[in-house]
Amino acid sequence: MARSVSASIDIFSRFTGLSVGQFYLFCAAVTLYEVISRYVFDAPTQWAFEVVMVLCATAWMLSSGYITQRRRHIGITVFYIMASPRMQWWLDVLAMAVGVVALFLLSADTLVRALDSIDIVERYGSAFNSPQPMMLKTALVIGATIYLAQLLVNLHGHFQSRFLRVAVIVIAVLLFARLAVLGIAHYAGDDGVVSAINLWAAGLADALDPTQVFSLRDVDIGIVSIGIVAAMLVLMMTGMPLGVVTLIISIACALLFFGPRGLYLVSTNAFGLLESYPLVAVPLFVLMASILEKAGIAEDLFDAMSIFAGNLRGGVAVQTIAVAVIMAAMSGIMGGEIVMLGLVALPQMLRLGYNRRLSIGTICASGSLATLIPPSVVMIVYGLSAQVSIGDLFIGGAVPGLMLALFYVIFVLVRCYFDPSLAPTAEEVAERTGGDTHLSPNRKTAVLLSILLVGCVMGSIYAGIASVTEAAGVGVFGAIVVAAVRLRFNWRMLQTALLQTMSTVGTIIWLILGAVSFVGIYNLIGGGDFMRSLFAGLDLPPRGIILVMMAILVVLGTFMEWIAIVFITVPIFAPVVVEMAPELGLDPSWAAVWFGVLFVMNIQIYFLSPPFGPACFWLKSVAPPEITLQEIFISVLPFIGLQIIGLTLVMFFPEIALWLPKLLSG
Repeated sequence: MARSVSASIDIFSRFTGLSVGQFYLFCAAVTLYEVISRYVFDAPTQWAFEVVMVLCATAWMLSSGYITQRRRHIGITVFYIMASPRMQWWLDVLAMAVGVVALFLLSADTLVRALDSIDIVERYGSAFNSPQPMMLKTALVIGATIYLAQLLVNLHGHFQSRFLRVAVIVIAVLLFARLAVLGIAHYAGDDGVVSAINLWAAGLADALDPTQVFSLRDVDIGIVSIGIVAAMLVLMMTGMPLGVVTLIISIACALLFFGPRGLYLVSTNAFGLLESYPLVAVPLFVLMASILEKAGIAEDLFDAMSIFAGNLRGGVAVQTIAVAVIMAAMSGIMGGEIVMLGLVALPQMLRLGYNRRLSIGTICASGSLATLIPPSVVMIVYGLSAQVSIGDLFIGGAVPGLMLALFYVIFVLVRCYFDPSLAPTAEEVAERTGGDTHLSPNRKTAVLLSILLVGCVMGSIYAGIASVTEAAGVGVFGAIVVAAVRLRFNWRMLQTALLQTMSTVGTIIWLILGAVSFVGIYNLIGGGDFMRSLFAGLDLPPRGIILVMMAILVVLGTFMEWIAIVFITVPIFAPVVVEMAPELGLDPSWAAVWFGVLFVMNIQIYFLSPPFGPACFWLKSVAPPEITLQEIFISVLPFIGLQIIGLTLVMFFPEIALWLPKLLSG
């Protein structure tokens, strides 16, 4: 019986994961319809915004089962993989147990709120007046419950002992029975049995109220902050998913400061994430990038650029940087771009006789430009956290991104000039390959259309014609057109792209949900004010404080994912920067944009920096076996130096990042 239930939950998780990917395609279709209605027929809809939000939020939540079943949640595994197999087994048990506790408490609180919302058919209050709040709260509780169920199934399958498996089943029955009691109690009114259960539950909650035994309200916020950081570090080092780490820390803080009713604050923060319309741009940009990737546009771009390499020594490395810039403008996702360059560019550069370290460093550094060149997903998340215009961030990152690309090109050409053995010329390449690269007409057309697509998508944002989300929605269908011209568009390709989008975004969303909940609670207990006063108390000039912030980001980047870094630090750092704007010689309205560009450039350095640079690990995953991780780390060091130079220039000359957005803002 237990096996059949586990198998059913596994099948349900897989089915929902594969199905909800279609929601993103519907979101793009609705967004495209809204854009056409507004700008072509001057008849904007009243329903598109709310429909898109409900579709996206539902997809985010229902993907939880699939992500958990496939163990796709992001965690810090550097210390985990150093442990013995037996220790790893116990760390997995700890991670799943903590996750069960966190998800049960979240499910219980969101269930009550969802039922209250259903009772009154809570509506948005807009012209369309849809029951969006009711549907989003329902999606949140369903997603958390699916996550909880799949986590219990994973825990059940983790044990070999029959006794422990039975114990997991008993725990699962008790947890879901409690959720059922909450639902029954909500609708049973004054039923005697249910009232008795509720009174018992309320009494038990008061008895277990940690604030009755020990409350953190009277403890110095500095000591609390140190304790929170220590707890996060310990949990992260176990390999536990970062979303679970931040969620359980936020729940613990809520309980210790406000008692059981503090869970309401956690679920409120989680629900607020689902109403974030700019976040819809993330899955749409990811879907656009996935379609272009499956259509083979990366290979086409590389072949097209090789035609223009000419007789320039190091021309293939230069064209790799140019392709990386174009791909960055098509995707905004660094991991996928480095993998594509590693699969397409690295073998060709090695085959043509390019120096191995030069090839590796060029690919890692140019691939990391996707964090800075719009439409950067990192910038979208920063904009949401700092409450800054994402369009301004996109424009602000464009010039520094191109500046870094130019630095890479100059570095490659100078090195090849002084050491010709590092790279062959086009004539030497022709001798080895037997001729020039040939592009068929449809491939040439696809390349031109893809570049035109990027120009239209980003141009519509910069010109203020469309929002970031609207431009991303149109970009999805533009990518479909490019794939069709490339003769690569078919149902299977589209479903693969949708599945990849669902998996990528589902992983990101649950991490963001935990981080948002944590930041909300930390600010509520006074953590934000404490950190701001701490920076204000430093006897340093404004740029000295900025350097301290950059150093903190570097340290955090050695063990923490960038999304967690954004949501933990930006709500604290950004207001401090805005307050210091006059001393920095900046307009306060532009200070957060400037800091956003600095922040993203710092994250870009983190992506390359040893010992945990994700870009290096991504390239290693597709590189030939003879290329070691140590060699990759050595290869990227000169490019990290160039990134630091770029960061320094933007720090001391803010107009590098601000002149273009100021110009376009009029």
